[in-house]
Amino acid sequence: MEKQPLISIITPSYNAGEFIGKTIESVQKQSFQEWEMLIVDDCSSDDTREMVGQYAAEDSRIRLICLEENGGAAVARNTALRAAEGRYVAFLDSDDCWKPEKLERQLRFMQENGYAFTFTGYELVSPNGEPLNKQVAAPAEISYTGLLKNTIIGCLTVMIDRNQTGRFQMPNIRTRQDLATWLSILKKGHVAYGLNEVLAEYRTGNPSISKNKWKALKMNWFVYRKVEKLNVMKACWCFSHYAFNAVAKRL
Repeated sequence: MEKQPLISIITPSYNAGEFIGKTIESVQKQSFQEWEMLIVDDCSSDDTREMVGQYAAEDSRIRLICLEENGGAAVARNTALRAAEGRYVAFLDSDDCWKPEKLERQLRFMQENGYAFTFTGYELVSPNGEPLNKQVAAPAEISYTGLLKNTIIGCLTVMIDRNQTGRFQMPNIRTRQDLATWLSILKKGHVAYGLNEVLAEYRTGNPSISKNKWKALKMNWFVYRKVEKLNVMKACWCFSHYAFNAVAKRL
């Protein structure tokens, strides 16, 4: 039997003690078991490090990396990306979860089609994990221009084949570094392909910059103008589509 490739799971953590146990367990329950989980703690002041340390002591596939200074999610993710040994990398934040078949189905989808960059559908759950009966579907494919207009790719659903894209790092900005990263990969000519199955759970209702709608709007504009360096006219055109789609996907 052909040896399965290693998938490196990238998880930044900061004061995630309330949820990170469930996040880790959703990885351990995967039907596909050839993975490593790199959890980079960004100077938590709660019991996150102790909890992760307990899981790591019992499962050698879980690796805890502790930062000495708080640097934000981009620094934490980049630290994990540098340490990752897998051909494939997948992203999972410390308060989100995966369905048990997520890695298996997505890897098969990539291998059968030769895709470098994929994402899936996901559902929204409450802070206590109860389904909210809201799902975000994955379109069949999305290009660089398409992603500028519709930030539909959920970070918790992304898987990338680094043999095809090459190794990459996220820009060191406090929010929307995931969007900026996807754009940088697609800008090179890759296409992101969607597996339209609900394979992940996105937890809502927790205070963070990414969930503050006004700040999210401002950060998207920042990405358009400062990271992608779009002129004002094109940035406004993309922004109007983004705002419409952001509302539509929550309805």
